[in-house]
Amino acid sequence: MKLYYSPGACSLAPHIMIREAGLPADIVKVDLGTKKTEKGDDFSKINPKGYVPTVQLDNGQVMTEVAVLLQYIADQKPDAKLIPPAGTLERYREQEWLNFISSEVHKGFGPLWNPATPDSFKTIVKKKLGDRFTLLDKHFSTNDYLMGKSYTAADAYLFTITNWSAHADIDMTPYKNLNAFRDRVGKRPAVQAALKAEGLV
Repeated sequence: MKLYYSPGACSLAPHIMIREAGLPADIVKVDLGTKKTEKGDDFSKINPKGYVPTVQLDNGQVMTEVAVLLQYIADQKPDAKLIPPAGTLERYREQEWLNFISSEVHKGFGPLWNPATPDSFKTIVKKKLGDRFTLLDKHFSTNDYLMGKSYTAADAYLFTITNWSAHADIDMTPYKNLNAFRDRVGKRPAVQAALKAEGLV
């Protein structure tokens, strides 16, 4: 498969999962400003949505959306136990976390990247994100990972998105348990490999 990514974007999460699963993949950098790949290909022809992550399968089919890609990648290596088996209650709990991260955390950062967003609204956005971080901080007071003791695909997603906090000028010091989680995930060899490959460390 090919993973189209932009350094530090949400595409880092499936990049981490590919490395966690030990799957062969081409990692292709995309300039989201010009919509060109590092080889000069027109990215908008690969993914008309115009954003990463995008995975192109060996049969030419294209898949998008972080939560879907994480599940697909993890399912390719079931022995790695990066996601609960399909049809189990645990899988639905995993999907619950994936959707929470997508809708309540990931999209919550959107207005902070828009230069047209008024500062007064950014304050409201940061407060809402803070509420989400407080909930997560409480969860991590008794759990090592989102699913308890087991590291899964959802953890790679949350790690990726919460790493944006520094760029968004969000003070993370109140969330000691969430920060401990981020440190745990950040030390994983696959995470370090993905960060290095994207030039982030």
